[in-house]
Amino acid sequence: MSEGEATQDPSAEDVTKSAEADEANAPEGEAKGTATKAKSKAKAKAKDDAKAWNPVGALPAKQAYALATLSGLLYFLGFPGVDIWPLSLVALVPLIVALRGQPVRRAAGLGWMAGFTMTMTGFYWLLEMLKVFSGFPVPLCILFMAILCAYQGGRIALAGWLYGRAESRGWPASIVFALAFAASELVFPLLFPWYFGASVHNAPVLMQVADLGGPILVGLVLVCANLGLAEIILAWRRKEKADNRIVAIGIAVPLLAAGYGFLRVRTIGQTMAEAKKVRIGIVQGNMGLFDRKNAYQVYVNRTKELAKSKEVDLVVWSEGAVPAPRTVTEASYKDEVQKSLTKQLGVPTIVGSVLRTPPSAPGGRMTYFNTALMAGDEGKILGRYDKQYLLAFGEYLPFGDIFPVLYKWSPNSGHFTPGTSLDSLPWGEHKIGALICYEDILPSFVQKLVKHGDPDLLVNLTNDAWFGDSTEPWIHLALAKLRAVEHRRFLVRATNSGVSAIVDATGRVVAHGGTFREETIVGEGRFMRAWTLYGAIGDAPWYLATAAIAAMGIWSRPKRAAAKAA
Repeated sequence: MSEGEATQDPSAEDVTKSAEADEANAPEGEAKGTATKAKSKAKAKAKDDAKAWNPVGALPAKQAYALATLSGLLYFLGFPGVDIWPLSLVALVPLIVALRGQPVRRAAGLGWMAGFTMTMTGFYWLLEMLKVFSGFPVPLCILFMAILCAYQGGRIALAGWLYGRAESRGWPASIVFALAFAASELVFPLLFPWYFGASVHNAPVLMQVADLGGPILVGLVLVCANLGLAEIILAWRRKEKADNRIVAIGIAVPLLAAGYGFLRVRTIGQTMAEAKKVRIGIVQGNMGLFDRKNAYQVYVNRTKELAKSKEVDLVVWSEGAVPAPRTVTEASYKDEVQKSLTKQLGVPTIVGSVLRTPPSAPGGRMTYFNTALMAGDEGKILGRYDKQYLLAFGEYLPFGDIFPVLYKWSPNSGHFTPGTSLDSLPWGEHKIGALICYEDILPSFVQKLVKHGDPDLLVNLTNDAWFGDSTEPWIHLALAKLRAVEHRRFLVRATNSGVSAIVDATGRVVAHGGTFREETIVGEGRFMRAWTLYGAIGDAPWYLATAAIAAMGIWSRPKRAAAKAA
């Protein structure tokens, strides 16, 4: 705003200063009355300025935090595990209503409250992991869980903070919320990712837009529905007519996404029908985390049974199926694994194992890799993939290399080294993209892996026994299903304790097992490749959205500035 504009439209502060000057210069009898009128005018001016960007009026803190907590609970109930997915269409409404017109700091606090509530209820299984791997007393584990959930809740706190900054600068609240929500899902670093779009994993037609924009786009479809309903409630509070554009978007976007999904399910279904078949056997050994004495033989025997039955073309074992006592050195793993294991299986098998490299100097540390090995028809090792994204507290301790004493305090935590190669596992004319543990719930990583290796089948080896008999294995499966849709590949998940499954290119589970039981799952997959927009450009649109919301938090909306100058 230029100096001339400021003169034409004095602010409330200017009016107050002018009143004080008049009071000082006016005769004593007139000063008091003149100043009182001027100050009243200043207060009215301030009130009008506030209404210019906050026409609804912010809710009191207690009501706002209660609504944010309600959003966290609804988010949890609609999320995989409880799976009342229609709640995802309304879960954010209380938070949107609570955020409107709030100061930036409180907006961040409201977002944090929603995120903390969701993670404390939805991720209750973190307590079991902390108990198992830390060995700390339960009260201390509860404290660590609360700290971890407080951090995880920071994702929606970031959304609230971005929203508060941009809304206070006059940008349209609905657009601001959508951009802030997308940015928070993209940039906030999480130990356990929890994309909002995974809520509709059991509603296939709403998942299909993932091939356009990944899980963030699926989540934004749901956000639009929430914004439409929130606008109706906010209009009722204003005692005004709702903005028909926002309500229409809230209805139209989910319907358009569902229409797109319906068409894509049909067309991808036709593509799958024409693709080459592969019969897949998954061995779920249900090994104990620290008692694996007989686990190795369970996998061998189950695989021999599958080979003898001639039912399968490929067998997949879980992460770490060849346990620590049988770990082999990196230098000799091909010969050793072929002689002692894969040669006797009689069927091509992907084996989860641990490879180790001896220390390069006396007194040095042994280096361990969490590995997937591809064994061919004769048991020959054809390829290898080392896990790149290690799980904190389970496979390494944050800052453990800087403070080695942490490993003494937490003796059950691993000390693995991340891999570096994105190459697929070769098998004849086919290429298999291997993912280990929670790498299958990292969309940007899988996008890079698929783009680099161009596999025609995705395989995930994992072990969710760490989290006990809880909802975590089902949440993991739900989050992973989106990878099949994003890249239009079949996804095979071989888990130690469940849920092992085969997911088709539309995200539909075609075969799966249970949890915490030894079993073999047999199903049909397809070798297929398909170009997708998300596979080509990844999260590029969401980086632009993040830049946009950041800019909105810095610069005021031009129309608002013009309105203030008028």
